[in-house]
Amino acid sequence: MMHVTASQIRQDFNNFGGFGQQGYGYNIHYLHEMIGNILGLDQHHDMILIGAGHLGSALVNYMKFRSNGFDFRGAFDIREDLVGGEVGGIPIYHISTLKEYLENNQIDIAVLTLPKGEALKISEILSGSSIRAVWNFAHVDLMMPEHIQVENVHLQDSLMKLSYSIKCGSRQE
Repeated sequence: MMHVTASQIRQDFNNFGGFGQQGYGYNIHYLHEMIGNILGLDQHHDMILIGAGHLGSALVNYMKFRSNGFDFRGAFDIREDLVGGEVGGIPIYHISTLKEYLENNQIDIAVLTLPKGEALKISEILSGSSIRAVWNFAHVDLMMPEHIQVENVHLQDSLMKLSYSIKCGSRQE
């Protein structure tokens, strides 16, 4: 499926250490565990959501995050009809309390699902915090200080890629 040889996969695994036994292959459970360790999935990550609308709510309610060690601790929004409520069992706070919340809580990842203008403002607050990473769904690429990892998610780009694949009739990995 991936159009790579078994030899290439073995070489790639060897870059991270020896997982298999020559002539016997791999213990799948152990290999799965080791790949999880390489990806940092053996660690727990506390997250916050900034933007508790439809997309944010869908992300919070995705159950596999928690089973993989990603726990949402709070959500923030500007809409008064959402503030004071809950999404996926976590409280929704007013965005004006974000800075204070970050000062009093150890949060690893901020998930942004808000308009691009707001994302730029929020990125300034996050830059001065102990946040270690930002998962950004806003329609703007964020530039953060070097100590903060950023994953800018472009939903439109993914959809265009699918459209191209349909047109060409081939799988584009």
